[in-house]
Amino acid sequence: EIAREELLEFFFHTMAGREGLVDTAVKTAETGYLQRRLVKCLEDLVVHYDGSVRNAIGEIVELIYGGDGLDPVFMEVKNKPVDLVRQLNHLRATVPDRKSPPQAAADISPVVRKILTEDEFTMSRKDFQSEIITFIEKVAQKIANVQAKYRRHPKLANEIERLTEEQIRTFMRWVNDKYNRAVTEPGTAVGAVAAQSIGEPGTQMTLKTFHFAGVASMNITQGVPRIVEIINATKTISTPIITAEIENNTSMEFARKVKARIEKTTLGEISSYIEEVYRPDDCFLVIRLDLNRIKVLGLEINAETVRYSICTSKLRIKPALVDVVGSSVITVHIDTSKHGATLNAELQRLTISIQNVVVAGLPNISRAVIAIDDAHTPATYKLCIEGAGLRDVMATFGVVGAHTKSNNIWEVYNTLGIEAARTTIMTEITDVMEGHGMSVDHRHIMLLASQMTSRGEVLGITRHGLAKMRESVFNLASFEKTADHLFDAAYFGQTDAVDGVSERIILGMPASIGTGLFKLIHNHEDTALPEVEPPLFHAVSA
Repeated sequence: EIAREELLEFFFHTMAGREGLVDTAVKTAETGYLQRRLVKCLEDLVVHYDGSVRNAIGEIVELIYGGDGLDPVFMEVKNKPVDLVRQLNHLRATVPDRKSPPQAAADISPVVRKILTEDEFTMSRKDFQSEIITFIEKVAQKIANVQAKYRRHPKLANEIERLTEEQIRTFMRWVNDKYNRAVTEPGTAVGAVAAQSIGEPGTQMTLKTFHFAGVASMNITQGVPRIVEIINATKTISTPIITAEIENNTSMEFARKVKARIEKTTLGEISSYIEEVYRPDDCFLVIRLDLNRIKVLGLEINAETVRYSICTSKLRIKPALVDVVGSSVITVHIDTSKHGATLNAELQRLTISIQNVVVAGLPNISRAVIAIDDAHTPATYKLCIEGAGLRDVMATFGVVGAHTKSNNIWEVYNTLGIEAARTTIMTEITDVMEGHGMSVDHRHIMLLASQMTSRGEVLGITRHGLAKMRESVFNLASFEKTADHLFDAAYFGQTDAVDGVSERIILGMPASIGTGLFKLIHNHEDTALPEVEPPLFHAVSA
């Protein structure tokens, strides 16, 4: 209890309390700005009458909203418009259908397929059909198990799990009806809804949280800073991590070998000593390799490959000056034509700089950690790699390139292309949200990712990204740097089509979302127009 706090306890409690207060103040500003930027970039995205999501000037952002055209409002269980188990239980309770004979387990699936060919279901949605078939097959399996267990007492078996053809038909009608009702209405401002659905949970996230990604000592930025990083499409993120699957993922030895091929190893780490040797007629460096250490680390190098690394490094040492003596000693001479006067200083400089020569692994990668997944038996291994260089990691022998992913969106875009970047944005935002116990419908996140990548390059949701997404002067001026945009537009004589939501609001016009999406043509067939009289001027002159 607080009343009996010791001095140290009191002091640390004060620190924690202050951090909490500062955190809350900073967080509200950060998330408020984040949400405003999201709304500005997504405000004009609307579902049209063909089911596609387009912006104010008619550019397609998604061919079908959320990949299935369903509205998140109507979802009952995670991303599905019907909780099938509950629906079936409800049906059995309300429509017992005692008059019809129950179906044998083997007949249930064919009956469903037969009903699907009937007129009322021929035009039904493909996702509804596949869902219903998989679900009913599970139910049929359950019924088959019961019927097999009580095969001597068929009446009892039919009482425990009973399904008639009429029940199946009613069930399919209900489910089909729910699927059809869940289709997003044209005119829905899905962009604004997505922006709010992503922005609102952000206000509930704690700001400075680090999370260990299933690996000791590997913490990833989480929470609001990570969301901001993804949405800004930052090129250098705070904790870049590449996750690489390896070919033989049950062998620790294999994982160590692949790790050695990836992790940067410098000459200083694998040499016993680097000494300067002075003779009356000569002076040079002697490098002794620690062969035991090389063996323990599983490095695939020897004195010859180290010599090659020294010659190809940035030190610009000519191959003639580097010699291999025996299996573990390398000597490096100084180029007397260049440094004849300062041999001693040059030798000392070289002693220090030669330690940083990369002899194995990828130079951009500071460390790789073997992550052990012991949920299954046998345990599986994968690599978590800190640093940039997705392409090089994928090309490393022993790594499964197709299953290698990075959390740096910009790097994924440059290596694997725009679709991979879009998928990465979606998985990364989802991971952060789930890590904080928030559930955001995947359609919102998908729409955000589609908008960020719809121009063929990854655009951050910042004033720079917005300027590439929009042509409208008013829209840009209503966001940030108002005077600059207006002056530039006036100077260059730009025109504004006034299509988007912001521009319409500024000029007091109805925006083209919701009921403003369509135009109406009046039918004037029954209207009789009065005869047009000639103007007075003509009448007088005639």
